[in-house]
Amino acid sequence: MLVGILPPYRSGIASDAESMVRFARHAEACGFESIYTVEHVVVAAGYTTRYPYSDTGRMPLPEDCELPDPLELLAYLAASTTTLRLGTGVLIGPHHHPLVLAKRLATLDRLSGGRLQAGLGVGWMREELEATGVDPSTRGRRLDDLIPAMRAVWRDEVATHHGDFFRFDDVRSHPKPAQRCGGVAGVPIHIGGHSRAAAQRAGRLGDGYQPIGLAPDLLAVRLAEMRSAADGAGRDPASIEVTLGCALGDLTTERIEALRRAGAHRVLVGTGGEDLGALLDSMARGADAVGLSAPDSGGGGR
Repeated sequence: MLVGILPPYRSGIASDAESMVRFARHAEACGFESIYTVEHVVVAAGYTTRYPYSDTGRMPLPEDCELPDPLELLAYLAASTTTLRLGTGVLIGPHHHPLVLAKRLATLDRLSGGRLQAGLGVGWMREELEATGVDPSTRGRRLDDLIPAMRAVWRDEVATHHGDFFRFDDVRSHPKPAQRCGGVAGVPIHIGGHSRAAAQRAGRLGDGYQPIGLAPDLLAVRLAEMRSAADGAGRDPASIEVTLGCALGDLTTERIEALRRAGAHRVLVGTGGEDLGALLDSMARGADAVGLSAPDSGGGGR
């Protein structure tokens, strides 16, 4: 089982360079496979959109939480690590133009030695989407357009794409990603979200699926929907990597095995708001409890 980890956003240190390097290097030394960053371009003060993943309707982070740009943070940490994979969980796809985002992702993948995987979602905060000029009602269709547009840029020497939201003709974009997906240059794209639409999108378009935090019965439904959509698109459902979540305090062999039985290929561990020293100790205990081991230091890519 692959085990990734989220930075301690609630500790308020995500934009502190020294603390984040210490955290990432410790995660790598403990045997965590990956580190995942999250995206909010802005947080609307007093937002009224209901956060869909909690009973309160409020996200677990305060409105003034330190939320550095996820790709800039990963690029910084890539230079301080050698084997830790770099993930986003998730980038809000509708904020981004495919040519700009494809260049940023390819650059980071090349500079990190092929360690990047891009989690993409549609976003949930209406006010945030509107602040960047996006009609929230179009967010799903925009993401469906963004993904093949980026893949065309990565795959083709001279790329053309005509979609509902993005159109370009005969463009070149270099560097290409270091990794190959389906035999061509590309960054693995994992689809985040709890909805039926997200599950189907993962089946049709994703290299992975991140339905983190679902109750077991609903998770089983979403995974079935993902697999059905993959079959319908002529894709192998078994090739779509599933990432499920777990709190650091719940990281045990029993929990890992339960998530494996539920369909997980990776467990993404959430961190709380404890101070950094205490958190590093908790990470070491959790890693030891589930038998993680320090990686070889010979390279960064898979």
